[in-house]
Amino acid sequence: MNFFNKLKDKFQKNSDRNHYLSGFNQTAKAFNNKMRFLAEGYHGCDKVFYEALMIVLIQSDIGVKTADKIINTLKKKVKHKDITFNEVNDLLYETMAEIYGDDTSELTFNTKPTVIFLVGVNGSGKTTTVAKLTKHYLDENKKVAVVAADTFRAGAVEQLASWAERLNVYCIKGKTNSDPAAVIVDGCRYANENDIDILICDTAGRLQNKTNLMNELSKMVKVANREILNAPHYVWLTIDASTGQNGLSQARVFTEATAVNGIILTKMDGTAKGGIVLGIKNELNIPVRFVGIGEKMDDLKTFDLESYLYSLAVGIEDVS
Repeated sequence: MNFFNKLKDKFQKNSDRNHYLSGFNQTAKAFNNKMRFLAEGYHGCDKVFYEALMIVLIQSDIGVKTADKIINTLKKKVKHKDITFNEVNDLLYETMAEIYGDDTSELTFNTKPTVIFLVGVNGSGKTTTVAKLTKHYLDENKKVAVVAADTFRAGAVEQLASWAERLNVYCIKGKTNSDPAAVIVDGCRYANENDIDILICDTAGRLQNKTNLMNELSKMVKVANREILNAPHYVWLTIDASTGQNGLSQARVFTEATAVNGIILTKMDGTAKGGIVLGIKNELNIPVRFVGIGEKMDDLKTFDLESYLYSLAVGIEDVS
């Protein structure tokens, strides 16, 4: 069984497969068009082909470093120059899977309450993602509360409070421009006192001054840990997928400021730059936990590597 068939077999078992196909449509369409162009002029795996493939990968926002790694790994897999395009294409997707790596770490919620910090720049969809995550865990019968600790962005507190009301969960909030760490403390105490399973905290997203960002996040982590052992248990960075490599730069800043252990890629359905999934994992070794592939509350999906790759491969797997 070739790699495409393995992807397809696993994809068919994913209940979110239709969301993946529609959510990654723009990335898949752009990538497939470029790969079809390569197929039309294909005369074997020579230097010209590899150079053209490198350009395709970079244009898909995989990034130069990751694209170079993919090409070098692919070259080792190709045993002879006269391999067919379908065969090398199959090896390409196999290589992409290997570059992302085998991330089998499951999210656990053994600690009660489990505290999740969402960090990210303004405009990345962070506050809306808090609401979508809340819906996700409510659907898993978890008791959830949210903390509106992004007190510096105009309207952020009111926005999250409105979402919380619609979802019928409690929102701990402070006044505009109040100390976000104080709101985190209030949230942790509420969670402890009200048998909350998961406490999701929306944090400030300012990047204008990295020192201030680090100080703010450090203080919030410190006070959360003081109230709840080992909190925050998860720190997830929201990145607008349409920002491409700029999103990777943002990720580096936040990983310097705090221990980020997961990525949420938002607005994936509106971009052709879905290659950032591979670039982020390869360069920062942080797994993508969720992808936003639509505007509805149910359009935040747990990231599945096989479904992601198969969604990109549909339509190009049988080009001769």
